[in-house]
Amino acid sequence: MIFTETELKGAYIIDINKIADERGYFARTFCKHEFEKVGLEPNIAQANMSFNPKKGTLRGMHYQVAPYEETKLVKCVSGAIFDIIVDLRKDSPTYLRWTGVELSEENNRMLFVPRDFAHGFITLEDNTAIQYMVSQFYAPGAEKGIKWDDPKFNIKWPIDIAVISEKDNSHPYFNS
Repeated sequence: MIFTETELKGAYIIDINKIADERGYFARTFCKHEFEKVGLEPNIAQANMSFNPKKGTLRGMHYQVAPYEETKLVKCVSGAIFDIIVDLRKDSPTYLRWTGVELSEENNRMLFVPRDFAHGFITLEDNTAIQYMVSQFYAPGAEKGIKWDDPKFNIKWPIDIAVISEKDNSHPYFNS
């Protein structure tokens, strides 16, 4: 795996190393030792999948608060998404900054999301599926969200929203 740190410290784009032959390819998408070498938390408590039949589906911006903060390893297994993360670490030099990366079935990239980051995405194609592994179990009382169009962040979504849940559309603006 090839780890490339984003402009938000601790958040990484991860590219796979393909071993190809006439059958196709084989690639490792997770290795505890490789994550530890880069200094990333390698613990996985839960694996989740999100299927989105319609292009323009927005999910986010989600995070969990103490003591249930979680890291995420996000991979698009079919279709494509524009994945967004926002740094909510008050002691971080990139506090309240966001970055986005395209994850797709074609590019096979993954995104490692550190603790105390909000996360969301918009689908760029119909029939898009995302798999993500998280370091913490889902804790309903610790679940929080930020409004997708919060002017504090000024996130540049690449396409218009076609589908959003009432819950995601009613998240509050961030109050730091």
